[in-house]
Amino acid sequence: MKTMQQTIAGSFPLSGFGVHGGKPVTLDISPAPVNHGIVFIRHNSEGRRESIPALSASLGSTTLNTSIGSADFGVSTIEHLMAAIAVLGIDNLTIAIDGPEVPILGGGSAEFISAFRKAGLVKQDAPRQYLTILKPVRVEDGQNWAEFIPHNGTRYEVEIDFPVASIGRQSFSFDLDADVFEHEIAKARTFGFMRDVEKLRSMGLALGSSLENSIAIGDEGEVLNPDGLHYPDEFVRHKLLDSVGDLALAGHPFRGLFRSYRGGHKLNALLVKALLEKPDHYRLES
Repeated sequence: MKTMQQTIAGSFPLSGFGVHGGKPVTLDISPAPVNHGIVFIRHNSEGRRESIPALSASLGSTTLNTSIGSADFGVSTIEHLMAAIAVLGIDNLTIAIDGPEVPILGGGSAEFISAFRKAGLVKQDAPRQYLTILKPVRVEDGQNWAEFIPHNGTRYEVEIDFPVASIGRQSFSFDLDADVFEHEIAKARTFGFMRDVEKLRSMGLALGSSLENSIAIGDEGEVLNPDGLHYPDEFVRHKLLDSVGDLALAGHPFRGLFRSYRGGHKLNALLVKALLEKPDHYRLES
């Protein structure tokens, strides 16, 4: 039986502020017709308006987050929203945004999933297409790497390794399932080191970061958040969450196994690009 495309039952707004710019922003998320894909509409009060598909071809910076569109009028930090869209199996949306950055909300995907579930999902009269991985594709950056390999299903295996006491070497695996993601991954927050904060803020970054939406790590490698972690291995779960959102820029869900070691936005983006440049390594099918 073919899986049908999905959109949402009705439009809804979602407001917050960007983790880097710290400025307020509102999303207006609306249903879209079959084969439309996920498209951001960036606009501002001066009347400028740009349509930016959430695709690898639209990719901008992958430094600290995943951005699409031009440097002067794009949309950044899309990965947590895209992860929610991907795990819920939403194929077609229009996302109007009045600022340069998707709101950080709780630092993960939980609030996005809750909003989509409240809006409701509806099946559409067209089959979904999948990228079925036929041959391995791998990208490397020093000792860091990411790869797709053939697999019966959709699975993610992510491993990280940080030389600090609170993180160390962590791994987490996930077979694509919306309920599992919602309960075991979606609340995992972005994280950063306090030693980097002053430098980032001097660059106009991390201005909206707080202990409510980010995990802060001190000079001795300790977690500074008073309430601790949402999960014992929250760091690797967030890296997996990021990967789900980043890989959604392939334009179709994939059937295969994604694995990474010390990966991140850059390697995820390079892997999607490498796959799409090797048409004999995948098959597009319903």
